[in-house]
Amino acid sequence: AEQGVQDPMVLGAMGTIERHRFVDTALAGQAYEDTSLPIGLGQTISKPGVVSRMIELLRNGQTGKLGRVLEIGTGCGYQAALLGHLSRRVVSIERLRDLHLKARANLDTLRQHLPEWPDVRLVYGDGMIGHAPLAPYDTIIAAAGGASLPQAWIDQLAPGGRLVAPLEEGRAGTQVLTILDRLPDGSLQHSRAGAVLFVPLKSGTT
Repeated sequence: AEQGVQDPMVLGAMGTIERHRFVDTALAGQAYEDTSLPIGLGQTISKPGVVSRMIELLRNGQTGKLGRVLEIGTGCGYQAALLGHLSRRVVSIERLRDLHLKARANLDTLRQHLPEWPDVRLVYGDGMIGHAPLAPYDTIIAAAGGASLPQAWIDQLAPGGRLVAPLEEGRAGTQVLTILDRLPDGSLQHSRAGAVLFVPLKSGTT
């Protein structure tokens, strides 16, 4: 909230999902600092400030829940849990098997502490190709950035839908938060929302 996030549903989700449940025990003391933390395999859990800002952009002023959300890059499952409280269904893809399994364990533990558990489906697979069996998606959010938006993501975005993802821009290592709206007539509209730093977007599984 101090950083300008105003969406009450986003703030409510941030206050409900306990971030320390998604980081290693040795890092639990840093779980509520606004900083990214390592989660293994060269990946990180993003800063709470960045996560909340991206989800607020994804919601785009909606008063109710999001519809069907596709998340690219499950990581440890933290953002998937937040999205689960803010949407009717979340499909989250992770290309690293060990992280996919860690996220599943984290979410299973979280389920024991919440009275109602939302529809969050974890998929082990290549995020660059999205997840066509459950497409189209009302919103798509990515936790990794490449030189361009994969065509599969664009194809799987429903009319009236919104995609939020980091995108490489300019010199190497520079990323900007990119918003892609598919207008009701099917046309695409791009906008930007400031500099960010995410892990590189990669294809395949491991």
